[in-house]
Amino acid sequence: MWLAAGTPAWAQPDDDFMAAREAFRVGNRARLDQLAPRLSAHVLYPYVAYWRVRQRLDESAPQEVRELIAQLADGPLSDRLRNDWLKSLGRRGAWDSFETDHAGLRSEDIEVTCYALQRSSAQGDAEALRAARGHWLTGRALPEACSGVFESAIQAGVIGSDDIWLRLRRALQLGQVTLAKSLNKYLPAKAGVEPKSLDQAAANPRAYVEGKSAAPAGRGEREVLMFALQRLGRTAPQDAATRWRALAPGFSAEQRDFVWGQLGYFGALHHDPDALAWFARASKLGDEHLEWRARAALRARQWTEVLASIQAMSEAARVEPEWRYWRARALKVQGKVVEANALLAPLSSEHHFYGLLAQEELGETMAAPAAAYRPSESDIQAIAAVAAIRRALALYRLGLRFEGNREWIWAIGDFDDRQLIASAELARRNELWDRAINTAERTRALHDFNLRYLAPYRERFRAYATEHGLDEAWVFGVVRQESRFVADARSSAGAMGLMQLMPATAKWVAGKLGLKGYRQSLVTDLDTNISLGTYYLRHVLDLLDNHTVLASAGYNAGPGRARAWRPDEEMEGAIYSETIPFTETRDYVKKVMANAAFYARAFGQGVVSLKERLGSIPPRARGADSGH
Repeated sequence: MWLAAGTPAWAQPDDDFMAAREAFRVGNRARLDQLAPRLSAHVLYPYVAYWRVRQRLDESAPQEVRELIAQLADGPLSDRLRNDWLKSLGRRGAWDSFETDHAGLRSEDIEVTCYALQRSSAQGDAEALRAARGHWLTGRALPEACSGVFESAIQAGVIGSDDIWLRLRRALQLGQVTLAKSLNKYLPAKAGVEPKSLDQAAANPRAYVEGKSAAPAGRGEREVLMFALQRLGRTAPQDAATRWRALAPGFSAEQRDFVWGQLGYFGALHHDPDALAWFARASKLGDEHLEWRARAALRARQWTEVLASIQAMSEAARVEPEWRYWRARALKVQGKVVEANALLAPLSSEHHFYGLLAQEELGETMAAPAAAYRPSESDIQAIAAVAAIRRALALYRLGLRFEGNREWIWAIGDFDDRQLIASAELARRNELWDRAINTAERTRALHDFNLRYLAPYRERFRAYATEHGLDEAWVFGVVRQESRFVADARSSAGAMGLMQLMPATAKWVAGKLGLKGYRQSLVTDLDTNISLGTYYLRHVLDLLDNHTVLASAGYNAGPGRARAWRPDEEMEGAIYSETIPFTETRDYVKKVMANAAFYARAFGQGVVSLKERLGSIPPRARGADSGH
């Protein structure tokens, strides 16, 4: 324990702690050393101790670092320091210490992994080179620490020529052009990709493809042309498919499979009716492509193809909730009701979008939740005494949400259901709504839906929802997904506040409402954010035929995209939701609609099935823009 039990964290010199944090950030060792003694009793002193050692890690004696790792063992800083230390040892080639200190690491990053493989390979462990090959087969750049073991695996023939080409192709799939160029060094001279051609294909894929009338002879040139076709297919799959038909005969069967699979995938993302035909030309597809073949088949109402696509997926993909549900639906269309119900029955006990749909498919209505488990005061106080929880609460108090979340997640990692619910209740009492919800969602057998579906600031939301004629349950469903009720939440894209408004959107709405003296800093004010957000939600709903599924998609991805994703013919809302091409928006819409169903039950609104909420999606107006 760094701090005696019962010492109030707020009595400690928080200003000194923040000054120490800044000293670490700018590398001011003298200032950090000066502040450290004044913080020795602070609940967050472990961070100060970590920062001091971290700043002079390459100079530290192994015993000093090991002692601190042990002292930090009650939180995530222990693993962070061990990872930092192992990287230092690996860079210096201090392999004896590396081997000693590598044991006990809970979660290592790829740089440490590669140093460990270097060590094992140098000791003649052939398995290390095979493990290195598994890391090699990625399309993303890896730390320099991995280069040595990769080169050893290449020299030993464990990573072969086909593996080098496969990584190059995967890099190009992800748009990692610089990485693809760097892989030339592992191929024979002039056998790789020509950098200038690769740059041309990346900058203007249409022009690059138009200049080709036949398949090139060299593999490098072929891979660049295939990259250009993929890049064109992202925005214009029909154009890419037309040009590929003329070029495909000159390519190998494996290359034809790959490109047709990619074009099917991009076609499915664009809801192109030819996507299924393009997929059909590829004899071998991975899970991601099979998932989009299934989605394309859903939109086309080709249930046999839906079932075939799901059955071709790996077991890991097939057991995901969406594919258990759609497989059951496809089986029911084929009259295999008993087989379908065998899938739906266990799914119906799960508390999410597909669990609710499975209940309804079985003819059940949304049941009232079982009596919630209520933790005792002693249970809650036991959680409050956990060192990592105490540090998390102190970090939240200082506005250090990222660090607080890391401590909280570490603390609850091995908790049972009772401890999780007690932790969620402690978070609720501290108005840490996001921690309460996320922690309550982790339970497996005991549940408290009041904690999972908290409704803070309800009176304020209700007033604005009523003013704008919005379903209160749906508004809460949106906010729960947007921010988990964190008033000062900020996304990486710049969205702010409870309802995650972009600055330009907030300014536009403020103008519409005639807010005098409006400034961007007001976006995180509770009433201002709710006022602006509910007005904009109403605006999006009006733009999208008063349909909450479309409006949910529009609120996340923009009304234009939600409109463009509409079908040519009326479509079941669940299928529209499943076939949204943006992963984030697809997940968002499902969760918002399931949230709304749970909130409606909590608010006593009466039973409205999720299928009724999803409804059917009206067709897109003739001539409407179908782009993204």
